[in-house]
Amino acid sequence: MRAGPAIRRATGIDVPALLSLGAEHAAFEQLHHRASQRPAALAGALDSDPPRLHAWLALQDDNAVGYASATLDYATLDGADYLHMDCLYVREAWRGQAIGLGLWHAIREFAQVRRCAAIQWQTPSWNVHAARFYRRLGAAETAKLRYCLPLPGDVNDSGA
Repeated sequence: MRAGPAIRRATGIDVPALLSLGAEHAAFEQLHHRASQRPAALAGALDSDPPRLHAWLALQDDNAVGYASATLDYATLDGADYLHMDCLYVREAWRGQAIGLGLWHAIREFAQVRRCAAIQWQTPSWNVHAARFYRRLGAAETAKLRYCLPLPGDVNDSGA
């Protein structure tokens, strides 16, 4: 019997795997995927001190089958730090094998070690499988609209 995927922190060296998974994730959610245009920025966010982006990979026999990513932030209304889970994605062929749960546990442990008051995230309203998964974790939905205003130019581009 084969052991389940190993979950480990991702670093800049893992950018190719994160870009591949991110492209699949973006296609699944019908979103733009601009990270492939700036892999050095992604690597820099993972490898900065302290990291601006925290990410985890689920690996089966050195093949990336899922990932999660998050950033630390501060909630004015709570007066406390929180973790914003930006992404949680498992390749379709690997779903239903508790990989998402393993990635979730890595995120939760990370947030608890950093004494975050909460973990926040969003998922498309049509993604009923994700919503069911998050409800089983004990998460509560909030009724908010999410907005995005793209800005001209690349704020992460130093012009070099």
